[in-house]
Amino acid sequence: MSDAASMVLLAGRIVFSGLFLAAAVGSFTHGKMMIANARSKKMPLAGLAGWPAGLYQLLVSISIAAGIWPDIGAILIGIFVVPTAFYFHNYWTVKDPMQKQQQVFGFYRNVSLLGAAIILFAVFASAGDNLRFAVTGPLFRF
Repeated sequence: MSDAASMVLLAGRIVFSGLFLAAAVGSFTHGKMMIANARSKKMPLAGLAGWPAGLYQLLVSISIAAGIWPDIGAILIGIFVVPTAFYFHNYWTVKDPMQKQQQVFGFYRNVSLLGAAIILFAVFASAGDNLRFAVTGPLFRF
């Protein structure tokens, strides 16, 4: 991978991770509100929506941005956004048109993040030892 491509990928890793880092901060600072929201959405193990979710998001953010087994970080983001989409953005249960529109947007944002996580996993795994600006290489290699 060229220096230019590696720098572009690094910038993308940092920007992509920023969303999950911001969400982690929110989970740490507003944990009780996150748990209450998870309970209202009837999410199993709603207590995990506070600081445990924040810690999870912090770790995957660092994994991808710093390049510490970034392929595993990408997989873990994919695993995170699927239940988030179905429990927190279940637009098919919302009656109010404005709230429904917000939930549709949130649902498809998470679907897009799943797609991006799958793409990142493939990029990291295929780069192997050629992944630059990373603390470690990927755990999986294609």
